[in-house]
Parts: sequence; C-alpha cells; structure tokens
Amino acid sequence: MALDPQVRRFLDRLAAAAPRSAGLLTVAERRAAIERLLALGGEPQPVARIEKGPIPGPARPLRAWTYTPAGAPMGILPGLVYFHGGGFVAGSLETHDGICRSLATASGCRLVSVDYRLGPEAPFPAAVDDACAATLWVSEHAGQLGIDPARLGVCGDSAGATLAAVVAQTLTARGQALLAMQFLLCPILDYRAESASWRDFGSGHLLDRETLEHDLKHYLGEGADPGDVRISPLRAQRLSGLPPACIHTAECDPLRDEAVDYVARLRKAGVAASYRCHSGMIHLFYGLGAVIPYGVEAYRLMGEDIRALLH
Repeated sequence: MALDPQVRRFLDRLAAAAPRSAGLLTVAERRAAIERLLALGGEPQPVARIEKGPIPGPARPLRAWTYTPAGAPMGILPGLVYFHGGGFVAGSLETHDGICRSLATASGCRLVSVDYRLGPEAPFPAAVDDACAATLWVSEHAGQLGIDPARLGVCGDSAGATLAAVVAQTLTARGQALLAMQFLLCPILDYRAESASWRDFGSGHLLDRETLEHDLKHYLGEGADPGDVRISPLRAQRLSGLPPACIHTAECDPLRDEAVDYVARLRKAGVAASYRCHSGMIHLFYGLGAVIPYGVEAYRLMGEDIRALLH
C-alpha cells in the first residue's frame, strides 16, 4: 500500500503547518477547520440549477438544496438524498456544495442535500431523526421535486454516510422499504472499530482517533452509547431486507476495513452490495480536488456505480 504522490505532498504540507490537535479544538474551531479543508475542493462542477428551500423536520424546518445536473433530460430523474460529513458537529450545505455538484453530475440524479441538526447544540439522536424525516418527506413529495420515487437512493460521505446507512436500516426496520439504493462514501460504521486499517493509517493520514473522539463527545451528549446501532450501524444484528448498497472507500483511510466488513455482512444477509476502494487515497480525498485531482476520476466511477443501480 502506497500513498498517491500528490496525497503525500498534501499531507506533508498539512503536517508542516503544525495544526492543533483535534482534542484541543473548540467546536467552532473544528467547524472552521472543516471549512478550510473543503475550500480546497477546486473548480465546482456546473449544474443546471440549484433550488434552495426548507423542508419539514421533526423539530424545525431543515434547509435543503436540490441539484439538477447539467444536461439532464426534462422531467423525472432518479434521486439521491444526501447527508454531508463533518463528524456530526461540523459541515454544512455550503461546505459540501462542490461534492454535491460532482455527485449529481456524475450520477445523473437530482440530488437533495439536507442540512440536518448538529451537536452539541442538538445532540444525538437529532441528526438521525432529521435524516429519517427528510428522506421520508422527499419520498412522499418526489413528484413535485422531479424525482422518480421508485428510483430514490440515500447517500452521504463520512459521518453523512453513517446517517445514510442508519436511515436505510431504520426505515427498513419500520417496514418503510422505500429506497432503491444506499451509496456510502468513506463511511464511519463503527466508532469502536479496531482494525488493520486503523493500525496502519490511524495517524498522519488526515483522520485519526482523536478527531473521532472529539466529534463523538460533542455529538453524543451525556449517557449515549457509541455502540448504539444508530451511531455504529455495523453493529446492527439484522441486515436482511436492506436496499442494495454501493460503498466506496480510500485505501489509506483508517475507516476502510469497517466498510469492507459491512459489505461482507450485507452480502451474507442477502443484500446486494458492491465495493470499490480508491488506491493511494485518504479520507476526504473526494473533497480536495485542488490538491488531489484524482477526484475527477473517482466521481466518474461513483457515478458509474450509482447509475448501475438507479438508471
């Protein structure tokens, strides 16, 4: 396993800047750090339009941006409900705009990006409640959004992919099997995972255990269990009946192996699951196009895999 040379140069520059340990950051500083990282996204993909407006949430209206890809045919399209990463305490519609543009363009889907509530202001399970409610609302109002309800998927990156997996599990358990697929990009699936990828890449590869612990502390609040399946969906006992899954990871991401384990468990449960690992890449590589240009090819592959399930 070898880091892509451009990834190595980026990590060297990051280390030379001597960033403060994640454990010492305030939530505001953590949010600012995510904003600085994702400012390295590069030139955003053009889209046909972005429609901005609230959708109902369980506690308050949720901001949502709906992306229509450039060159899309008129009328109904397959749809994706997207949840941004940021450890449940950071990230926003704005920080992940470039990722949403790229996913919509590559997949040919109309993509609804949802601004769920974050900790510590709204601790667990607020994000889960918002994500489930938003997905149900999009499904019920798919026609007016220009989405085919029979070709609706849920997706996210990093902690947003955690939410996507939890939404798929939760709605299936409720008997609301309305999703045609789940697309998980570098997901966090077990906050207590001990794996070879954590051993090999848990330090010096952008994401580390201290960062996860920092975010989890502010997201969970008092008394929540990190092993709760709504936080660590890999720990769910029952996976049968879930919608088909497509999971993409990075070779040098400490989260890689828990995604591999999830794919294996899904397949054992009879769930169709495809898996792709991006060689030499690190966590969040897909949001750093200005310094890691491989993202262009990665999105092409992501779009190819999503299209195979939804088109």
